[in-house]
Amino acid sequence: MLLAARDARVKRFVYAASSSTYGDSKALPKVEEVIGKPLSPYAITKYVNELYADIFFQTYGFETIGLRYFNVFGRRQDPNGAYAAVIPKFVGQFLNYESPVINGDGAYSRDFTYIDNVIQINLLALTTANKDAVNQVYNTAYGERATLNDLVGSLKKYLSKYDSKINEVEVVYGPNRIGDIPHSLASIEKAKKYLNYNPEFSLEEGLKVAVDWYWEHLKA
Repeated sequence: MLLAARDARVKRFVYAASSSTYGDSKALPKVEEVIGKPLSPYAITKYVNELYADIFFQTYGFETIGLRYFNVFGRRQDPNGAYAAVIPKFVGQFLNYESPVINGDGAYSRDFTYIDNVIQINLLALTTANKDAVNQVYNTAYGERATLNDLVGSLKKYLSKYDSKINEVEVVYGPNRIGDIPHSLASIEKAKKYLNYNPEFSLEEGLKVAVDWYWEHLKA
């Protein structure tokens, strides 16, 4: 894609990077310039993408911007796919009165990021006139973290507005998943500085909107 975009004289290439690039780094919050050792084949491919993007800028002057997505959620997510994100998957289970399974004790935390925040930073990356902003990677997140227990509690609260029986569905706790990072939290200071990124939706605000969409579209 980089070759095709360069040959077509595309002005700027904005691509999906990933928070998985931080690997086994235990530092919080996650800062773009400090990463750890990758913990999966997927993480390796996402880091290699960043290396390719950087070399295309250094070699050809081709503008690139990478966005490291953190646990994105929102409307139109498929709860049934092989790589279903945790929020639509849990929602689908609650709607069917099925107990969601949490790996571990639920104390692991993530920087859940509503889709409208992601849309905002993508548009900023595409349109910025700040030359210092290009050939960079940016955390794409809200900059706060919540535990899986907190997440499940909020989902039950908002879904119970529509069906009070959902509040009675119990959560099942299973073994920790191998290679899972206990905690993830993004610093978004770099994106604020260079892209004027200003995410509008916290986890709670995003869940309120997302649950309304899930109820309307997944209940059937």
